[in-house]
Amino acid sequence: MTSPAPVIVIGGASGIGFATAQRLHEAGDTVVVADIDGAAAAERAAELGGPAASARVDVADEQSVSDLFDRVVADHARPRGVVNSAGVSTAGAIADMSLDDWNATLSVCQTGAFLVLKYAARHVVDGGAIVTLASLNGRQPGTGMAAYCTAKAGVLMLTEVAAMELGDRGIRVNAISPGLVDTPLVEGIYLVPGMREEFLENTPLGRSGRPGEIAAMAQFLLSDDASWITGAAFDVNGGAHTRRYPDLLKRLAALM
Repeated sequence: MTSPAPVIVIGGASGIGFATAQRLHEAGDTVVVADIDGAAAAERAAELGGPAASARVDVADEQSVSDLFDRVVADHARPRGVVNSAGVSTAGAIADMSLDDWNATLSVCQTGAFLVLKYAARHVVDGGAIVTLASLNGRQPGTGMAAYCTAKAGVLMLTEVAAMELGDRGIRVNAISPGLVDTPLVEGIYLVPGMREEFLENTPLGRSGRPGEIAAMAQFLLSDDASWITGAAFDVNGGAHTRRYPDLLKRLAALM
């Protein structure tokens, strides 16, 4: 018996990804929690309960992404939606950054976004939706963040191109640009004295975000309520895009 058209949540084992999986599951979606940590994805799917499922995927590996979509189609059905929240970040000044560190960030955040879109475009049902997690750094530069900023800026343009190409099938492609959200991805930032405080000083609403707030936007963009929205990027950052990004290199230098 074929399950209802699922939603794949990539990077779904933690942070924004898991919050999105929870929200969609609670609304009745069949959710496939996919993550590079396959064991964690399985634990999260079990926590959600049936009919949630899990899979391991490395978004930087084309075969892995292809296999994910093939497996979902075989086990469930063609997905109605995909949320890609996979991401990593490597900090460092341009003059000091190794090519390996640069590539490590771009391979997940930019090439990974391309690969997910490539196979989502082949498998998502007509009239479906794809959501990619970009970042405040896609439009706001930060010292020491060259690789991440470059990757996320690329995601924003990739979103627009994909929306143009898939529009005739009614597939909507959008991005969300979170600011500082309390997730495992930002734990390293909190170890730098003063960074969190500087973030909040430059956020008009004066606080960090919660994963569920980003998940709410993802759910909206997957829904029929967003049926005339595509090629857009939504700033969900407490207004941080109106000010400036903290000076990471200056704060790191103060530790030396």
